[in-house]
Amino acid sequence: MFLNFKKKEPQYTVKMSYDKSKPLTKRNVIEFLRDCGIEVKTNTKARGNQGLYQKNRIDLSRNIKDDKAIAVLVHEFAHHIHYKIDKDFVKNGGSIEKLFDTKDISEIKSELIQVTRLTDKNSRLTVFLDAKEETSKTIKSMQSAIKRDYPNFLRSKKFSEFEKYIKNSDAKYLVKYDAIRIVKGFFIKKEHILTVKNLENDFPDMPKAFQIYIRLCSMQRKQAKLARRVNKLKKYYEKPTELFARFVTGYFMTPETIETVAPITVKRFLHLLNNGYYKELKDLFDIFQKKY
Repeated sequence: MFLNFKKKEPQYTVKMSYDKSKPLTKRNVIEFLRDCGIEVKTNTKARGNQGLYQKNRIDLSRNIKDDKAIAVLVHEFAHHIHYKIDKDFVKNGGSIEKLFDTKDISEIKSELIQVTRLTDKNSRLTVFLDAKEETSKTIKSMQSAIKRDYPNFLRSKKFSEFEKYIKNSDAKYLVKYDAIRIVKGFFIKKEHILTVKNLENDFPDMPKAFQIYIRLCSMQRKQAKLARRVNKLKKYYEKPTELFARFVTGYFMTPETIETVAPITVKRFLHLLNNGYYKELKDLFDIFQKKY
């Protein structure tokens, strides 16, 4: 996660006085980042995130456990390196071409997405994608159940038999809403709340196929809502700067796993890393990660 604030940008160089045998600890990584000229805050909520990068500043949530803190710090440091390579990335999310200094990015992008799926299994995007898939299966099952009584039923066409039955019933409101408050009476008003959840109790005489159809309409609303959330989150999760940060974190923490998932990306990354393209990121790897 990153934010952009306009500040005067100081120039820093890493103090390469580190003992290469330093253990990989939260404290040592924070010390390294501060020697890179980055202000590191560990007593904030990071605006509801685990970590947050602003220009030359990293906020680490005080609620995050130490065993996850290192990965978060590396992730935010990757945003810092990206900023040094391409200062415009805060406006458009950056570009894979610039991050890997090549125009041949099709395989790299595909591997980066695979790395994201591997390293961020419990992300909101993954949860919503799973829920969307499960909802689609439920809708198909409901459609099949309705077809047993009404073989010509199609979701894309008007359900005439249902429309005739529901015309004079308050259940018609549940086709569009999951819950609704019905108020009847002129002088003495009576209120009743109808919900899809309580459909069978509110309308016990309704044919089973029609009850299923109302539930199907509810599931379609849920599906549309999930689709909107997925599309919104995809824009964030597939931003080049986020793909890069997850890759760097994954390769730093579990290099063997990432080499298996993204061999082409790792090869290009190491070439650029060893030639100084990623600036102080090489120092981080030299000090704390001995794999490459």
